[in-house]
Amino acid sequence: MDPLYKIFENSIVRNILTKVDIPNFIVENLVYTLRPYQIEAFKRYIFTDREDFEEKPSRPFHLLYNMATGSGKTLIMAGLILYLFEKGYHNFVFFVNSNNIIQKTKDNFLNPRASKYLFKDKIVVDGKEVFIKEL
Repeated sequence: MDPLYKIFENSIVRNILTKVDIPNFIVENLVYTLRPYQIEAFKRYIFTDREDFEEKPSRPFHLLYNMATGSGKTLIMAGLILYLFEKGYHNFVFFVNSNNIIQKTKDNFLNPRASKYLFKDKIVVDGKEVFIKEL
């Protein structure tokens, strides 16, 4: 089986990706407008999660986003949390290698007054308000 990045280079798969829609609740709940490469990252994840994707890795997925510093990996993570929340996942664990990164990530997810807070004032998924909290 080819690695996922090779599968996504296939012209047939690239064509299918153009037809993958990012759910509105992701776009509507994130405070930042998505850049083209972030849209591509979401589409790749959503495509990988499809039941009819024959090359689908076994769960749990172990995915790496090879993106530069400042390119919005944490924003992708926020959107994917919303995506997975809608699918029934409600607890998420973060592993990082420094206290500085965990503090910045906590602010980005939990502190609406932080300059890089990732969500709109009210997070709504399937018509219900969602609250993100630290456990």
